[in-house]
Amino acid sequence: MNVVSLVGRPNTGKSALFNRLARKRVAIVFDQPGVTRDRVTREVELGSRRVMLVDTGGIAFDRGVTGDPLDVETRGQAALAVEDSAVCVVVVDAREGITPLDQEVVERVRDSGVPCIVAANKCDTADDDWRAEEFARFGLDVLPVSAEHSRGVEDLVQAVVSRLPPAEADESAAKPLRVAVVGRPNVGKSSYINRLLNAPRVIVSEIAGTTRDAVEVPFAIGSGPEARHYMLVDTAGMKPHTKMSKSSVDNFSLFRSEEAIEEADVVVLLLDPTMGPTMQDKRIAGKILDAKKACVLMMNKWDLANADGITDEKKAAEAVRTMMPFLAFAPIVFCSNKSGYNIRRTVDAIDRAAASAGERLPTGMLNRVIETAAKRTLSPMVRGRRLKIYYALQVSTNPQTIRLFVNDPKLVTPAYLAYLERMIRARFGLEGAPLRMFLKARPRGGRPGAKGGAAPEAEAEA
Repeated sequence: MNVVSLVGRPNTGKSALFNRLARKRVAIVFDQPGVTRDRVTREVELGSRRVMLVDTGGIAFDRGVTGDPLDVETRGQAALAVEDSAVCVVVVDAREGITPLDQEVVERVRDSGVPCIVAANKCDTADDDWRAEEFARFGLDVLPVSAEHSRGVEDLVQAVVSRLPPAEADESAAKPLRVAVVGRPNVGKSSYINRLLNAPRVIVSEIAGTTRDAVEVPFAIGSGPEARHYMLVDTAGMKPHTKMSKSSVDNFSLFRSEEAIEEADVVVLLLDPTMGPTMQDKRIAGKILDAKKACVLMMNKWDLANADGITDEKKAAEAVRTMMPFLAFAPIVFCSNKSGYNIRRTVDAIDRAAASAGERLPTGMLNRVIETAAKRTLSPMVRGRRLKIYYALQVSTNPQTIRLFVNDPKLVTPAYLAYLERMIRARFGLEGAPLRMFLKARPRGGRPGAKGGAAPEAEAEA
């Protein structure tokens, strides 16, 4: 897919313009230089074309501009974005006029040979458009725009589309599997992305909080019709709310990470085996469970655990299950970004979790499993009555949802529901997929869709 990159010096409004073109708040916008570091991408529709829109960090050749220790890495990511681009938009601040840094950015983009346009941002009214004329000195087409007020954005879109190469047939490719990689700060999320791609796609640093935005990275295994396509989402380390101020960049980063979980098909939760699941790990796991997403637990840095004498994967897995029983359905993969140990297995686990979340359960087979389970172990007596299950029906996938038609939903116990879930999983697998069960009251002999059936008395979710 054709790439359109937004580049420029810090604080010219690139992220605000990116969000305006994406029609969604994707990139973090904050009144502070150097907030964006990685390449933030989003597949968007510009005019009649679908493109990969890329927001880049502000290009500063002097660390004093942003005070960010990762300026060099940010500049490298911006340079890579320009290399990949079909069209490059240089975003400048019309209010401040031309600066030496603007001049240097334009020269470097022009040297790349990529077609480029200058977007003179912050021309909020027609009275400000004259400010854009100064940038004509660069010898490029200049368009006055206002990301904040959406002025001139359509003209910019038309200018970009007119410079794109002819459309290719694969622009409408099948939707990729969306995989969010989440966890606490410094557990190796960005390193995992880079290891899969075998390239420095996202910035890796020992500095906690290096990743700020949710960074989308296209990834494919194989080629042609048999290729498997993914959209990997690298997220910021999720800190406890108590450690963040309400106005900090960290707060925006946490929101983006939570949003990435909500939008994902599969969530990969990275854990540090040398520390074991912490309270914050459990909070993150709770968010995955609340979002009802397919999940894979990835015990990263297994090489370091081995060096500390932790070598038994079976015992380590049992310890994790004991501490996080609510994610018992999620497979555990022990791996190492550094050595590459089991990295391929993590992708296989992601594929299995996605397949499980979308699996169709034959109604007849499902009911035989429930009937066998009920005969093998009777439900406990509750106030002198016993739960009776008349019929089971899968009502949706992603997440897997089963409705049980019973005599009275109030007679069920959590332990018996857990038993039914174990029996269903023993028959169908569903590794990595959450399972919801709803109980609905129905007169004995009533079947879903039967004519004249009485109205349900109650419905409860397990």
